[in-house]
Amino acid sequence: MPNSRPRPRRGTGSGARAAGRDVLVSRSLQSAEHCMGAQDFGTAYAHYLLVLSLAPELKDDVKETFQYTLFKWAEELYALSRIQDLLGCYEQALELFPDDEVICNSMGEHLFRMGFRDEAAGYFHKAVKLNPDFNDAKENFYRVANWLVERWHFIMLNDVKRNMIYNAAIQKAVRSGYKSVLDIGTGTGILSIFAKKAGAHSVYACELSKTMYELACDVVAANKMEAGIKLLHMKSFDIGIPKHIPERVSLVVTETVDAGLFGEGIVESLIHAWEYLLLPPKIKGEDANCEKYGKVIPASAVIFGMAVQCEEIRRHHRVGIKNIAGIHLPTNVKFQSPTYSSVDSEETVEPYTTEKMSRVPGGYLALTECFEIMTVDFNNHQELKSLATSTPVKISIPATREGILDAIVVWFVLQLDDEHSLSTSPTEETCWEQAVYPVQDLTDYWIKPGVHVMMEVSCQDCYLKIQNISVLGLEHEMDVVKSFNKNKDSQSLGNEAELCCALANLQTSRPDSVEQMCVLESTEIALLNNIPYHESFKMAMRKVLSSLTPEKLLQAMDTHCPSEEMNPGSGQNENSLQDAPDPYYVLDVSEGFSILPVIAGTLGQVKPYSSVEKDQHRITLGLISEANHFPKETLEFWLRHVEDESAMLQRPKSDRLWSIIILDVIEPSGLIQQEIMEKAAISRCLLQSGGKIFPQYVVMLGFLVESEILVEESAVQGTERTLGVNIAPFINQFQVPIHAFLDLSSLPCIPLSKPVELLRLDLMTPYLNTSSREVKVHICKSGRVTAIPFWYHMYLDEEIRLDTSSEASHWKQAAVVLDNPIQVEMGEELVLNVQHHRSNVSITVKQ
Repeated sequence: MPNSRPRPRRGTGSGARAAGRDVLVSRSLQSAEHCMGAQDFGTAYAHYLLVLSLAPELKDDVKETFQYTLFKWAEELYALSRIQDLLGCYEQALELFPDDEVICNSMGEHLFRMGFRDEAAGYFHKAVKLNPDFNDAKENFYRVANWLVERWHFIMLNDVKRNMIYNAAIQKAVRSGYKSVLDIGTGTGILSIFAKKAGAHSVYACELSKTMYELACDVVAANKMEAGIKLLHMKSFDIGIPKHIPERVSLVVTETVDAGLFGEGIVESLIHAWEYLLLPPKIKGEDANCEKYGKVIPASAVIFGMAVQCEEIRRHHRVGIKNIAGIHLPTNVKFQSPTYSSVDSEETVEPYTTEKMSRVPGGYLALTECFEIMTVDFNNHQELKSLATSTPVKISIPATREGILDAIVVWFVLQLDDEHSLSTSPTEETCWEQAVYPVQDLTDYWIKPGVHVMMEVSCQDCYLKIQNISVLGLEHEMDVVKSFNKNKDSQSLGNEAELCCALANLQTSRPDSVEQMCVLESTEIALLNNIPYHESFKMAMRKVLSSLTPEKLLQAMDTHCPSEEMNPGSGQNENSLQDAPDPYYVLDVSEGFSILPVIAGTLGQVKPYSSVEKDQHRITLGLISEANHFPKETLEFWLRHVEDESAMLQRPKSDRLWSIIILDVIEPSGLIQQEIMEKAAISRCLLQSGGKIFPQYVVMLGFLVESEILVEESAVQGTERTLGVNIAPFINQFQVPIHAFLDLSSLPCIPLSKPVELLRLDLMTPYLNTSSREVKVHICKSGRVTAIPFWYHMYLDEEIRLDTSSEASHWKQAAVVLDNPIQVEMGEELVLNVQHHRSNVSITVKQ
């Protein structure tokens, strides 16, 4: 805490007035200091406000202490849910210190924590402008920028074909007489600019996102069209006539479509537009003035689908194993991904995920021909209304190839008018991804020619829903025998031992056993399917615990035979915890669902603690423990014992320390977890002698590549791609140097160097860490360096290592994308400057 105490300076005034002010300022400073010592930050803050209002010349002297007081008081207000008071304090502080980057950044952090991402981004952006070297603000801005301006904006704006076709359709409509235009969900404003350039008399554009609205204002102004395009910061549902626009328009243009076509609310917004904002549609055959009639671009769409086999989709949406590092998963626990659980949920949840199927790792196999799911006419008001209220339609599609049914992949053809169309098919070169509906909860996923894939299709809650997917065989039945006789590559039990295990489970399971549905994120399901991950952790934990009590623990392990480990729980193991007076404490603070604490419970005299938060996850872990014959009290849920979640890292008991603490170092996106080094520092203080943090250290690896895809996905490339419209300088303010959620195995790129070690983060031995280092990279192929992809080797100890780029990994990878590509020749060397600050890694090239 700052402790310098400024002395009041004498003002230019004289007499009793000035003297009285100085006395009041001096007393207020003393009171503020006293309150700080008593940790009464609210009163201290009030005193500092008084001091600064009476003696603004003291700003520089009290600035540091004032900031400290503000931040402490703000944390108290947040804990008390006094949000308005908190925001009011920051507004007062910024009136006094409008150019203080630290206060701006802190204000942004509070706003982001409360869900106000647009507003938070503004403060982060301002903090970076005030101090371009302020790493905390830069990291915050980069993280929030991905929320505000999603990466698909860059990809879409760089899609010349898409821009040209939309421009051509808009030109054709405007020149044929549709002269008043409303652009719904304008984004950057490019479609409105196309309409104005085509000769539209009146152009209106609405945008709900504050960030995108302000960006569109900048783009319209830069293209000198402020007078011709009226921008509205609102949803189209809130537009009123004549309050916002003078009269109904003749043309609505929109691209409020997602990979599943309906997910951005195009049906609902066009129903509203036809009722309140558009002129009536032109009747076929009439040759009247088009300005008296209304139409929509796009005019219609046809949705297509295809059943596929895809191992990458399967491992992210179905738990395909029954035994994880000796832990048996009981039959009464059913894991589901959010896409599947949304079918019966009352909440409006996106019922599909998205993939660029042409780049999905491992590829995919089509099991059916492409089939038509539905057509929709956006120029037919009644059809749109009936679509939103219609009951599900059943579709039956014959299988044309043998394989495992993993998903229904969906795309569409957007018919802008009778001449211009865009396809989002996986076989097209397009900026679009495809919608993926994973298949779950079938008795048998193996299909072959002759069977039919059945599904129900509807448009509900603003989404295209494909549900109740099933398989109908030639005999119109699916029996148990078939599931045991299918191909060995399928998900069924493939050998005699597994069959015996299944029969044993059937014999011992109680008919009244409770079935637990557990919804996991796709990355959590992929983690459960990651066998090397769990085996490695088991081996590393066993080594640490063995080193702590070699004789006693090894003896317990020797009596714990492999057959018992598959289904641990002989009487001896069941009573081991009760017999052991001093168990070893293992804390798993992994993000999300983790069975590592249950695995730890198989290793002898261990008291494992899980930090899972959701009740259904706790119930599931309890059922798994029960199925593996653990004593009820073996597994503890740590958050039940912790009052403040931010203080999760603390002693298990007042007189005990942890033997093992498991930390999540890498996010599923491929980035380093925020504040991981701070967590590691606390963890080291909580370990018993010989205890370990997992992982003990992490090595970041990377290499140089030439990849046009990464360039196009990171920034808009000049004005040529956007047909001369000046957009790049404005949207590129939101580009981030690191591109996450990559699959290096399928990334289109040319490697220009071999992998090198970029950074080492040691969680157990912090003095080995450096915040900055230079790395020499030898060029093995000539080309243009556009990016530096990176991944990690996580060392649980010197011998046990996990690779985040492996085929089984549940982690994605990331890449630093260079602002300016660098031409290199084979045999040269480049020097990379790698810097690590908190969880932010930056890489620059020294030439």
